[in-house]
Amino acid sequence: MKLPRLLSISDVDIGGKRLLIRVDFNCPIGTNGEILDDSRIKSHVTTIKEAVERGASVVLISHQGRPGEDDFVTLEKHSEILSKYLGTDVKFVPDVIGPTAINEISKLRPGEVLLLDNLRLVSEEIIEAVPEVQAKTYLVRRLAPHFDYFVFDAFATAHRSQPSIVGFPMVLPSLIGNVMKKELNALSKVFEASEGPRLFLLGGAKVQDTIKIIEFLTKNKVADRILTVGLVGLFLHVAKGGRISDDSMKVLESKGLLTLIPRARKLILSGAPVETPYDYVVLTSDGNVREESVYNLSGKALDIGSYTISMYSELIKDSRLIVMRGPAGYVEDSRFRKGTIELLNAALRSDAFVIIGGGHLGAMVSEDSRHNLHVSTGGGALLIYLSGEPLPAINALVESTKKFFTTQKMLQGEGGN
Repeated sequence: MKLPRLLSISDVDIGGKRLLIRVDFNCPIGTNGEILDDSRIKSHVTTIKEAVERGASVVLISHQGRPGEDDFVTLEKHSEILSKYLGTDVKFVPDVIGPTAINEISKLRPGEVLLLDNLRLVSEEIIEAVPEVQAKTYLVRRLAPHFDYFVFDAFATAHRSQPSIVGFPMVLPSLIGNVMKKELNALSKVFEASEGPRLFLLGGAKVQDTIKIIEFLTKNKVADRILTVGLVGLFLHVAKGGRISDDSMKVLESKGLLTLIPRARKLILSGAPVETPYDYVVLTSDGNVREESVYNLSGKALDIGSYTISMYSELIKDSRLIVMRGPAGYVEDSRFRKGTIELLNAALRSDAFVIIGGGHLGAMVSEDSRHNLHVSTGGGALLIYLSGEPLPAINALVESTKKFFTTQKMLQGEGGN
């Protein structure tokens, strides 16, 4: 699945232009409203810095949480954190499409940065629809006339089809930012890598999504090895005909996964290069923690065991491309983190190009720890991409490129409003 060539802000003369940049500032929020992890805000600094240093004026838009949830808050604190990372003032506007927002946008000068409030304060933003419909929303019609370019830099939202993601590309010449460019460059290696072995380490609790990924990887001969851990590994062991403890079986039942067994069994019989764990760290009914063979589980399996760690680490060591998604165990409890940590370390010691999915894994490693490492900002977007399904944001950007960048004039900065 070859990714399309999209123009980035580096490809176009943006001096003196006004940019509307869709970022992803959706951060975990504490009980007192404090931002617990600002890594997503920090990730966009290179895009924003490049834009202002090249003489553009920048307006940022993002969502935060969902209406009705505790993390549905204003972006005022986000602007304060961004100001610190940029080393320059980022003006926060407590408005999205009202007169205050439009007035502040119109006053913006080259080199200045403005952050509008939470996009989901606008009810249209939570509705999914095709790009042509989203282009006609009030959000898009209200903001678009004030900008020369739309810049999409929020890979983690690329699987959504909301106005701020697919609507603006229909009416504005659209570019990608540095976060998006980095994600696409890394992901292109997944399907274009010619050297093997290509290893996928898939874990976590999203079993149905992972089965879909394995089906796509197998059908398209993308993976040489697929190592499974977490609930995924346990489920596939059952699909192979293996037995597990009553406690672990109850977990599978409670998640409605037993109905997936025929589908998973068919996948295994088709020749999917899947490995499942040989042993586990279990929590017994009397509260003890011990390692047990997968064929003799007596408690709830909450991490992979030492033998599995050793065998998987050997396979990881010889790989040329490694994609890791989902933890090996219940990492919220320190007693069940060893498998995840050891497999991460094995990947980081290898000579492979390593792509790590967001979430728990992304939080456990820094991109600065080695070369040839990419920590993805995407959760659902990465999942859908690995499943072979189209990402609405990318499709919309492709259409925008065809529509607006048909002449060299656009590349020289002569297009837009």
